[in-house]
Amino acid sequence: MNEHLAAALVGLLACGAGGALTPYLIRLLPEPPPDPEPEEGAELTAAQKARREEGPKDLYADLGRRPRLTLVAAASSAVAGAGAGAALGWSWLLPLVLALVPIGALLAIVDHRTRLLPSIVVLPATLVALAYGGAHWAIEGDREDFVRGVLCLLVVRTIFWVLWFVRQAGMGFGDVRLSALLGCVLGYLGVSSVLVGLYAAFLLFAVPGVVVAIVKRDRSILKRAYPFGPFLLVGAWLGVLVA
Repeated sequence: MNEHLAAALVGLLACGAGGALTPYLIRLLPEPPPDPEPEEGAELTAAQKARREEGPKDLYADLGRRPRLTLVAAASSAVAGAGAGAALGWSWLLPLVLALVPIGALLAIVDHRTRLLPSIVVLPATLVALAYGGAHWAIEGDREDFVRGVLCLLVVRTIFWVLWFVRQAGMGFGDVRLSALLGCVLGYLGVSSVLVGLYAAFLLFAVPGVVVAIVKRDRSILKRAYPFGPFLLVGAWLGVLVA
C-alpha cells in the first residue's frame, strides 16, 4: 500500500475516534469568568460587544450535549485527519498533526458557539508542539525544522497581536494564542505552508462576508464580529495539504 494512502487511512481512523470524544471533552472545560465591566470611557472589544448582543454564552456542559455534535466532530476530524495523512505520509510530523486535529475540532466548535478559544486547551497544545519539535531536533540532530517553527510562531503571533491591538473586527486574544500554535506547526512544514495557511484563513473569513454584503446591499454586515478561530483552523489545514 502506498505510504500516503496508508497514512490517510490511519488519519481517518485515529482522528475520527478522537473527534468522537470532542463532546465529552467540551463538557469538561471549566467555565470562564464573565467579561469584566469596562472602565469608564473605555470601549468594549468587537468580540465582547458581540457576546453582549447575543446574551449569555452557551454553557460548555450544554454545548457538549448538543444533538449530532458527536457525529459532526467525528466526521470533520476524520476528513481532516485523512487529508493530513495523505499530504504528509509517514512524516515525523504526522503524529503531532493527527493529535492536534481533534483538538482543532473542539476549538472550532467552541469558538463558533461561544466566541471563546479556551487557553486551557490552546496553551498546553502549543507547549506540546514546541516540545515535539525539540525532541525531533534532539533525536535527529537537525535543528532547522525546530528553529523555523519557533521563528514562525513568533512572527505569526506578533502579526496577530498587532491585529488584535488595533481591534480588528472578530479578532480576540484567543486568536492570538491560537495563531502561535498554528504558526509553530506550519513552520515545521515550511514557510510556504505558513503563508498558505494565513492567506487561506483571511480569504475564507473575508470573501463570504463581502459577497453577502453585496447581495443584501448592507455594509453593516462587514462591521459585525464573527469568530475567526474556525477560519484559522481550516486555513492551517489547507497549509498542511500543500506541504
